[in-house]
Amino acid sequence: MILNPTDFEGANAVDSYGPGFFRIAGKVFHGALVVEGDRVTEWGGLDDMQALKDLAGRVDVLFLGMGDQIAYAPRDLVAALDALGIMVEAMNSPTAARTYNVTLSEGRRVACALLPL
Repeated sequence: MILNPTDFEGANAVDSYGPGFFRIAGKVFHGALVVEGDRVTEWGGLDDMQALKDLAGRVDVLFLGMGDQIAYAPRDLVAALDALGIMVEAMNSPTAARTYNVTLSEGRRVACALLPL
């Protein structure tokens, strides 16, 4: 099988992750983050809805990384973002990072909000 490297055309991809950190486009960040193609923002976690609401008009789908466990997204968060036209998919953070990378490489309007492992 021939593997071709993914070209993110300068967009912020999640390179790797570990306990308490994420490597985004070659830079290491600690703590919770919101990652978009053109920016990385510190995030206050599930209680910080404003950082996620600020994605309105820029993204269609938010992959919500719930840390190392699979968990449901809070209903009020999902309802608030749905009202702004943002679909939320909750999963563990490693899966959210990988899914974000794949859809980002397809040129889609996506972001991920990642809680650390």
